[in-house]
Amino acid sequence: MRRSLAVLVAAVLGAALLGGCTGERDGAGGTGSGVTTLTVGVFGAFGYQEAGLYEAYTRLHPNVVIKQTSIARNENYYPQLLTHLGAGSGLADVQAVEVGNIAEVTATQGGKLEDLGRVPGVDRSAFLPWKWAQGTTRDGRTVALGTDIGPQAICYRKDLFARAGLPTDREAVGALWAGDWRAYLRAGSRYQQGAPEGTAFVDSASGVLAAINGSSAERFYDAKGEVVYKTNPAVKDAWNLAAAFAAGGLTARLQPFTPAWDQGFATGAFATVSCPAWMLGYIQDKAGPAGRGTWDVAAAPRPGNWGGSFLVVPSAGKHRAEAARLAAWLTAPAQQALLFERRGSFPSSPAAHALPQVAAATHPYFGGAPIGAIFTRAARGVPVAAVGPKDLVISQNLADVGMLQVDQKGRSAQEGWDAAVKAIDNALDL
Repeated sequence: MRRSLAVLVAAVLGAALLGGCTGERDGAGGTGSGVTTLTVGVFGAFGYQEAGLYEAYTRLHPNVVIKQTSIARNENYYPQLLTHLGAGSGLADVQAVEVGNIAEVTATQGGKLEDLGRVPGVDRSAFLPWKWAQGTTRDGRTVALGTDIGPQAICYRKDLFARAGLPTDREAVGALWAGDWRAYLRAGSRYQQGAPEGTAFVDSASGVLAAINGSSAERFYDAKGEVVYKTNPAVKDAWNLAAAFAAGGLTARLQPFTPAWDQGFATGAFATVSCPAWMLGYIQDKAGPAGRGTWDVAAAPRPGNWGGSFLVVPSAGKHRAEAARLAAWLTAPAQQALLFERRGSFPSSPAAHALPQVAAATHPYFGGAPIGAIFTRAARGVPVAAVGPKDLVISQNLADVGMLQVDQKGRSAQEGWDAAVKAIDNALDL
C-alpha cells in the first residue's frame, strides 16, 4: 500500500485544515506553558493510536499532547459516557460513540455536545449522507462526526479450507455462498465433513446473526422510530438461520470480544468469521505474526454493514475548540484513508474512497487481498436501515442473552429467542 503517499496527503490536509491554531487556548489544564493536553476516550482497539494518527497530529502541532484512554467493551464504556455526560464531569475532550448508540446520544445528549458541523474545514459533502444524518440532532446540529462504517466481507483461513477440501482462492470461496446466507450454512456443512480436528466453521452463532441482520434494510426499528424487531420477519429469519449454525455444530461456541474469542484467532479454532472492514486490524492483532498469510478475505453472501463509530466533543470539556479541531482532523478524508490503510477501518467519507490508499489497497497480512475493491463494492450495496435509540441494547441482548444460550448451552432457537425478548422487554421497560 502507498503509505508514504498517505502520510503526505494527511500532512497537507492537516496543515490546511488546522493551520494557525497552534497559539490558541480555550481553557486551563495544559501540561505546561503553551502546551495543551487533549484527552480522547474510546472503546476497544479504536485504531487512531495504533495507526500513528495522534503522533502525526502532534508533529503538526507540537504544542498539543494527546492522551487516550480505552475501555475494552462498548457495553462497559457507553454507560460510563452517559453518566459523565449527565454529571458534566469526568469526560475526555473527545469521546467515541458506537453507531448503535448514536441515535440515543443525538436525541438525549445533543445539547451537551459541541456542534461540529460548524468547525472550520468540516465538509458535509465529504461524508456519506446517511452517516452525516445519524450524527445530526432534530434541530439540525451535527454533534457527531463519522469515523468509519462497517461494510462486510468474510475472513477465512486458507490453510483450514485446504485441509477440509474446500477451495482457497478468494473468488472461488466467495462463489460458495454468493447471494445467500443459507449457502454460507451449506458451505459450513461441507467444511465440517472434512474439518481439521478441533476446528469449527465459524467463531459464533451471534457473529453470524450480526452479519445477517446487517444486510437487512429493516431491523429493530422502522422508519417511524417504532420498535419492530419482534414482528420483523427479517430479524426472525436471521435468528433461525444463525441458530442453525449452532444446532449443526458449525460454531466454536465462542462469545465475540472475550479473551477466549481472542485466543481462538491465535489457535486457529475457527475457519471463518463475519468480517466488517474494522475486523481486519482486530484479526491482525489477535492472530499475531503466525497468522500472516493464513487469513484471506472473500465477499460476504450479501452486502451489509456491521458497526462504525463517531467522535463527539462534550461541551463540558476544558479545550472545546482544540478538541473540535482534532475531531475534524481525525475524520477528514485523508486521515480516514490512512486509518483504512493501516488498520482496515473503512472510511465513512466517499471522498476517501477514491484516494489510492483505499481504491488500490491490498493487505499483505491477508495474502495481498484487494481489500479496497472488496469493501468498496460492499459499501455500495449496504442497505440504509433505521437506527433507533436502543439499537445496541436490542442487538446485545439478542446476542449475549439469547443466541449465547443457543450456542453454548444447547437451548432451542425458540428458547433462546424467548430469553432474549424477555431481557429486551425489561431493558426497554416494555
